[in-house]
Amino acid sequence: MKPLAADVMIVGGGLMGAATAFFLARRGRSVLLLEQGMIGQQASGVNFGNVRRQGRFLPQLPLANRSREIWGRLPSLIGEDAEFLASGHIRICYNRESLGVLEQYAEDARPYGLDLELMSANALRSRFPFLTSEAIAGSYSPHDGHANPRLAAPAFARAAVRAGAHVLEATEVAEIQKVGEDFEAVATDGRIFRAPVAMISAGAWAGRLSARFGEPVDLVARGPQMAVTEPLPYRIEPVIGVCTKVTEEGLYLRQVKRGSIVFGGGDRGPADPGTRRAYALPERLESQVRQIRRIVPALANAHIIRTWSGIEGYLPDDIPIMGPSARVSGLYYAFGFCGHGFQLGPGVGDVMAELIDRGETTTPIEPFSISRFAPNGGLQDSDS
Repeated sequence: MKPLAADVMIVGGGLMGAATAFFLARRGRSVLLLEQGMIGQQASGVNFGNVRRQGRFLPQLPLANRSREIWGRLPSLIGEDAEFLASGHIRICYNRESLGVLEQYAEDARPYGLDLELMSANALRSRFPFLTSEAIAGSYSPHDGHANPRLAAPAFARAAVRAGAHVLEATEVAEIQKVGEDFEAVATDGRIFRAPVAMISAGAWAGRLSARFGEPVDLVARGPQMAVTEPLPYRIEPVIGVCTKVTEEGLYLRQVKRGSIVFGGGDRGPADPGTRRAYALPERLESQVRQIRRIVPALANAHIIRTWSGIEGYLPDDIPIMGPSARVSGLYYAFGFCGHGFQLGPGVGDVMAELIDRGETTTPIEPFSISRFAPNGGLQDSDS
């Protein structure tokens, strides 16, 4: 069978892979995007849809800022808006210790260009009267918001195709190796793909592929616990989260324009990349409902109409892997976004395309190198 060849081969068609394919195609590179299922079917399509910068690992903010700028011009860039709404994002807290965390983060984030408004309890109740009286303060990020995760990755993939990329769904990579100057991937149905540059963005499945290039990572699969209510009158504009050390209190919610309340958080559930199954657990939903009623008491009688989960990949330090391989030239990674990659997705695609195309990027990504898990692994080419 004659191999299908391109300048760049991307394994994994979530938001990271689809956005990278789009930006590479715009740079004039021929691209193969290989997805084992459907574009955006896993972590990129089952998450909460938070376009949030506050609360992030501080060195991640330059990337988050670059991504936020892209979110704001999606219609002109890819022809679709993925229902992005710059609604604002509020983090509330219930005690003085968490208030100290919010205050310190606001101070530390300012040099990164993220200005947060700290609000007293009275200011919260005046501006957001639906919030619980238990909240003693909040941190407001006016330019953050939310989007529809079911739309974003497919929208980027469609734009990538229009820009010239070749997107192949139902294409599971069984083997990948470097043969001479090219990477060669063999699909489970026998099709062969070749390119001098490869990027692995396969989410919870990426560790299996990076290990084949001598860069194993401890990637664990978990499933978010998500749910949505019946449509209600539109009252809640900002995304709401909680700053807390108590896992059960770590809920987040948003109301879409159609009226439904989307929420998630708390303990994650089990997920199995082998069977491609994840589970929404009833006991987690019961805990979430208690917290939702606590955050917005008016939602006490809202009817839940659907729950879901999906497969996300988590690394030991909760920081993603992004950048070039530390061992194999021409190989790049973008995976392990640990349940908070949705906001970053467009920026990841832009940065990875820049890095692959130019050999460098203007956005610092050194803290996300895979070498932090194998610091002694020097660069070397490998045929295995």
